[in-house]
Amino acid sequence: MNRTLVVLVEDVPGVLNRVAALFSRRGFNIESLTVGHTDQPGMSRMTIVVDTDDISVKRLAALLYKLVNVVQVNDLTSTPCVNRDLAMIKVNATPETRTQIMQVVDVFRARIVDITNNSITVEITGDEEKIEGFIDVLRPLGIIEMARTGIISMARGAAPVPDMTEQIYYEPAGAAA
Repeated sequence: MNRTLVVLVEDVPGVLNRVAALFSRRGFNIESLTVGHTDQPGMSRMTIVVDTDDISVKRLAALLYKLVNVVQVNDLTSTPCVNRDLAMIKVNATPETRTQIMQVVDVFRARIVDITNNSITVEITGDEEKIEGFIDVLRPLGIIEMARTGIISMARGAAPVPDMTEQIYYEPAGAAA
């Protein structure tokens, strides 16, 4: 099951490498990783999507808390959230397909950000399903290049999501993780 972890970290050199290395050493594949500044100076927010189960996500949280620069870990998987992904897609555009591309852009509420004689670059923001659907429609027209940000996620409402320190599963001494 894909789990969405939000990790608040100190904004210092090497913290991204240490977090990614932790996942790699433990054999977890990161499906999506997005990092950006927060409203708090000196802090960054990582949104990490990883395929794992309940017990393993608690172990990951415990391991993340052992890293010096990790301040807070939240599992937003079962929390009502707003999830967004951004994609920029450059599509082959001939005089015959320009109108079709523009119609698709309108239907998906995307935005054209660049036009040349032989291509159109489009920006789209939304959930993963919307972006995947948009890509499926554009693929037959000829995608030249694509870049995606990865998922960012935020819990709905004003109440903060409790961090995982109370939920951590501690392994018995000598157990291999």
